Amino acid sequence: MKKIEAIIKPFKLDEVREALSELGASGLTVTEVKGFGRQKGHTELYRGAEYVVDFLPKIKIEVVVGAAILDAAVEAIIKAAHTGKIGDGKIFVTPVEQVIRIRTGETNEGAI
Repeated sequence: MKKIEAIIKPFKLDEVREALSELGASGLTVTEVKGFGRQKGHTELYRGAEYVVDFLPKIKIEVVVGAAILDAAVEAIIKAAHTGKIGDGKIFVTPVEQVIRIRTGETNEGAI
C-alpha cells in the first residue's frame, strides 16, 4: 500500500477526484493549504495599499491505494491537475505499513 499526497490548484479538485473515483479509489482526504514555491505569490490592493501575498492557496489530497493501481492513480492525478503553468503542484508517494478501519477492525487492503 502507498499513500499519495498531491498538492494541486484549488480549481482542479473536482477533476482529480473524478479521475481517482474512476480508478476505484474508495476515499480521499482533502485539506485547504497554502504554499510558497516557484510561483512566488503576487501583489494585491487592499483599501488603496499594495501588499504581497507570498503563500498561495492550494489543495492537498491524500489517498491510500494498493500497489496494483498506484501508477494509474499517479498518472490520473497528473493528467487531471495539469494546466501547463507554474504552480501546478507536486505529488509525493510514501509507503504505508498498516491501515486499520476503526469501525470494523478491518486491516490493510480490506480497510482502504
